[in-house]
Amino acid sequence: MPFASIVVPAYNAVATLAETLDSLTSQTFEDLEVIVVDDGSIDGTGDLARAHPDPRIRVVTQTNRGAAGARNTGIAHARGKIIGFCDADDLWSPVKLAAHVRHLRERPAVGISFSACALIDGAGKPLDTCHGPRLTGLTAAHVFRRNPIGKGSTPVIRRAALDSIAWDPGLADKRTWYFDETFRQSEMIELWLRFVLTTDWDVEGLAGALTCRRIVQGRSSAAAFQQLAAWERMVTKLTPLVPGFFARHTCAARAYQYRHLACRAIRAGDGRLALHQLREALARSPRPIWEEPAATVSVCARAAVLALVGPVRMRWIKDRANGRRPA
Repeated sequence: MPFASIVVPAYNAVATLAETLDSLTSQTFEDLEVIVVDDGSIDGTGDLARAHPDPRIRVVTQTNRGAAGARNTGIAHARGKIIGFCDADDLWSPVKLAAHVRHLRERPAVGISFSACALIDGAGKPLDTCHGPRLTGLTAAHVFRRNPIGKGSTPVIRRAALDSIAWDPGLADKRTWYFDETFRQSEMIELWLRFVLTTDWDVEGLAGALTCRRIVQGRSSAAAFQQLAAWERMVTKLTPLVPGFFARHTCAARAYQYRHLACRAIRAGDGRLALHQLREALARSPRPIWEEPAATVSVCARAAVLALVGPVRMRWIKDRANGRRPA
């Protein structure tokens, strides 16, 4: 029985899945299985995964239910005592799993172990930014405002911790839910926040960028607003659990959410949208200014310069600042 299971939700991921699987099967901690959940793909994703030579890879096929549903299916098939998640376009450092196994063995009160992540573009080239979250002393307020755990490829979680938040949604197929499958976005932060609000498990991070998260450039502003709508729905869903907590922290968390959307707009090359998102952020709460002044000023400066000079000139400025010869 493998000690660790890594769940890979995959939908039409032929372009990147092979590289992802290579990174997972190259882990220095080898007592693992990789469960690829083919979530209704039509591009041969499942066939590609089954053709991989590593026998530790298992493929489960289902009709499309979204990333939350794919992760729930992966958890249901997982045999490990700890479960990690890796999106089908992201990469793990070879030592990532070993580091999390060691962390969880040394810290029995920790239910979720996560790491920082580096950002890469669609071609796998490093981007200038890196997600460097707070790692220790995390409270529910930290998780709500800044989501230090991050997206779907950073955490490794004890099975017992996941089981503590499982529920039966009353479906005919009797499936257990961990992630809320009614969410197609914000399903990760919904689980993280529900986890810290309703269990006694600790959440801690490891230093170092042990995950590479792929960023797709140029996504539309509509996608950003869809994410915001999903985030707001998450707040509405969870508020009845601890009304006082949400009354104290929602305005600040909303400000950080808008600042995050400003960063997305900057990566998409839309300076005017980034400035709009920053104005929306500061209208909700000034906390990002005095809690994280350097980061907030940096985002404001980048948004202003981008809006002034445009994306092409902005890339030229960044290349010069980084000592690279502009193309």
